[in-house]
Amino acid sequence: MSVPFNNPLPIPVLGFCAYSGTGKTTLLKKLIPELNRRGLRLAVVKHAHHNFDVDIPGKDSYEMRKAGARQMLVASHVRWALMTEDPVEEAPELPHLLAQIEADKVDIVLVEGFKKLALPKVELHRAAHGKPFIHTHDEHIQAIACCDDTQLPSDLRRLDINDVGQIADFVIEYANNWRPCTPSLPLAPECGCELDTSKTLSVRQGIDKILSYVTPVSVTEEVAIDDSTDRVLAQDAISPVDVPQHTNSAMDGFAFAYSDPMLDSYKLVGDVMAGHSYQGTLNPGEAVRIMTGAPMPDGADTVQMKEMAEDRGDTVSFRGNISLGQHVRQAGEDIAKDHTALSAGHRLKAAHQGMLASLGFGKLPVYRRPKVAVFSTGDEVCQPGEPLKPNCIYDSNRFTIKSMVKQLGCEVIDLGILEDNEAALVDALQVAAQQADVVISSGGVSVGDADFIKLALAKVGQINFWRINMRPGRPLAFGQIGDSLFFGLPGNPVAVMVSFMQFVQPALRKLAGEQEWTPTLVPAIADCTLRSRTGRTEFTRGVYHLGSDGRLHVTSTGAQGSGMLSSMVKGNCLIVIAEKDEQLNVGDTVYIQPFADLL
Repeated sequence: MSVPFNNPLPIPVLGFCAYSGTGKTTLLKKLIPELNRRGLRLAVVKHAHHNFDVDIPGKDSYEMRKAGARQMLVASHVRWALMTEDPVEEAPELPHLLAQIEADKVDIVLVEGFKKLALPKVELHRAAHGKPFIHTHDEHIQAIACCDDTQLPSDLRRLDINDVGQIADFVIEYANNWRPCTPSLPLAPECGCELDTSKTLSVRQGIDKILSYVTPVSVTEEVAIDDSTDRVLAQDAISPVDVPQHTNSAMDGFAFAYSDPMLDSYKLVGDVMAGHSYQGTLNPGEAVRIMTGAPMPDGADTVQMKEMAEDRGDTVSFRGNISLGQHVRQAGEDIAKDHTALSAGHRLKAAHQGMLASLGFGKLPVYRRPKVAVFSTGDEVCQPGEPLKPNCIYDSNRFTIKSMVKQLGCEVIDLGILEDNEAALVDALQVAAQQADVVISSGGVSVGDADFIKLALAKVGQINFWRINMRPGRPLAFGQIGDSLFFGLPGNPVAVMVSFMQFVQPALRKLAGEQEWTPTLVPAIADCTLRSRTGRTEFTRGVYHLGSDGRLHVTSTGAQGSGMLSSMVKGNCLIVIAEKDEQLNVGDTVYIQPFADLL
């Protein structure tokens, strides 16, 4: 049985495995110089089966290590070696060992031993030894280097164990064809190998089904650039000017015409300040003082910063290396005139607005804001600010949903709290659908519930009730009421926010005209054990921070009850545990969805 292996390096790792006495080390001693001769840079990892030592008793490094130094690094001008004392019961983990290798200085890592690991390998076999094959129980064998007497199945790549050149050819071919594995991201598009979803849907399937019903709004309007925040650009913004408009200096310094060799000194003939220009053309041997952003004079093509110049009043001389065109920003090098500065479909934020303002745009064509109607149902729900009735709860979901809808630049229609009355709900849903592009409620969508909302929905629209393979947020209702989309979110407060993030958010973004939006997923190191169930996507509330190692780390907020709103307040992200994962351990890479875009 193979032990799982994940290559932590951006370069290929190839193992050589065989039973003892087959000649692994003998082969590698011949193969390594042959690969070096062909220009391949190698690292080698060897698994030793005994208490080995690479140091010599009596040497300073040996005595310091034996005195208690856990790590001992000894170095000279020709080599350095790091020895680490790390007693473990089992064999050391190969991914940890590989992480010690300077991958930028190596093309491939050859591994001798670690036979049980599920890493790509070349098996060595000699028929005379009478040993069984490894490939029969290891699907990761890429080829078998064997003797002439060995009988192999025809579908296996056969190499001559005595032909080092042929084996070197294979290693180089493997290195050239190797590609790093694409990380399996949670919420990635369907690949066709998912679990049976006749009764339930994966998160991705739910998203794709919903998006197939969404048609972006087509009505546009012009708004002042000050009013365009979070609006979606409806037409490509074509730059009416070059940015920068003039070829200008990137430094405070001196502008002149480059020559090779440079002159000993240049005659100073003027000063050019930002917002002004030099009237005339510089002749060879002339220079001007120039400020950052000031237009380059005709006849000048190079700038030397003032710190590398000696200004004598009427002449200037330069120090240091100078290259043609240095410290000069060409007209249009940022944005060229008549080129697209920003494509339609972008949601406008501060940086977009600033850039478009710099091009002279005072008004922008944007899509109409989607209108979203939000309501709560239930006789047990009370309006915040009013006395709490016996056996009731304050309405929180409506306010959470409204806030998230506003964050996405949509117009909110607040229908308040609707009573548990079928006729009243039917009337409210019909009115909402006439006013809004999207109608959102929460609660009463669990399969088997007898809530009035389900009876009303059956009369006014086409609604699907889905079980989504996720936690929290398993029940979801989605459909159409007239020309409007309807979302029935779960009733638990945390489930409402999680379901909105995964399903309503992409629908509203597409509806608003935003193109090619995908949720932000950021890798982080788990600082706690995270558990789920295979076949289900788990959204755990988490807190991420930048660790002392310069990487993002994340831990859960603690208890994960669906009604615990405080966990969303404490957290700053969702930790997304994919369907394939049952448990993630401390130190594993996980993916997080930051709250910043929405919450």
